Amino acid sequence: MTLREVTDGPAVVACNTCRFSADARDDAADVRGGARLVEALRAVQAEPGYDGVAVQEMPCLFACQDFCTVHLRAPGKVGYVLGRFEPSAEAARAILDYALLYAESDAGQVPYRSWPAGVKGHFITRTPPAGFVVE
Repeated sequence: MTLREVTDGPAVVACNTCRFSADARDDAADVRGGARLVEALRAVQAEPGYDGVAVQEMPCLFACQDFCTVHLRAPGKVGYVLGRFEPSAEAARAILDYALLYAESDAGQVPYRSWPAGVKGHFITRTPPAGFVVE
């Protein structure tokens, strides 16, 4: 395993090797779902207003049963792993809309009433930032 340094700031780190769905590894063109989700995230991120959150990718977040997974992180904030997304523009927009709210929050907690509908039911884990636990 080799670590590659990336910009340290609010980011959505997408698994580019995730399964396409619970039942399929690849789509009809033999492309993994994670790679398709990365494409969708980058397309939405290129639109005005989304430059406050980086889109990064890496192979395997080890959440294989929860296909099309992303890790939302920022320095000093609680991180989240979300999954079970369709690799679509709609899912990418919901993820990035939530990520913008997350980036603006103090500790990474976004009030539930502000969550985009497209992320509800997709949270898998939350992780405390280094040196902290959640109270």
